[in-house]
Amino acid sequence: MIEYWNLFLAFFIPGIVGYGGGPATIPLIEYEVVQRYEWMTTPEFGEVLALGNALPGPIATKMAGYIGYEVGGIFGAIVAISATVVPSLIAMILLLKLLMKYKDSPKIKRMTALIRPAIAILLGVLAYQFFATSYEGAGIIQTIILIVASFLALEKWKVHPAYVIVGALTYGAVFLS
Repeated sequence: MIEYWNLFLAFFIPGIVGYGGGPATIPLIEYEVVQRYEWMTTPEFGEVLALGNALPGPIATKMAGYIGYEVGGIFGAIVAISATVVPSLIAMILLLKLLMKYKDSPKIKRMTALIRPAIAILLGVLAYQFFATSYEGAGIIQTIILIVASFLALEKWKVHPAYVIVGALTYGAVFLS
């Protein structure tokens, strides 16, 4: 029973403090899942993140479903998904009137602008951790090949990110297994 409570907390806390949606909650979820509860390693979390990015829909709920299932079966998946959705649901119900009243407020817009750098830093730290793990596991040459190929595919050729992720997974399966 404590495992389900831990699952709930691991996804509820990032949902409450992760202002900015899925990208903002990913580093917080990574902390809970990898460092605090040690349900996964950083490379495993990276694989779940890549898989979640390749599928349509909100990233946090897909990750919660997968991790919850791995930790606690079907009921674990239900608990984790519920914990991910409940903070937003409660906030929307309770704050909808305030949101509609102050949505164009300059103070609210400034607050949102000030939060964005913190989210960028959290995502940068997560990217660095994935790079360090990739470097240790695959080596510098394979890591550079994947970085350059992904960058070119995304920025120069405008390939959809899902295809880049599938390509990187295929590359890893063929050359790194």
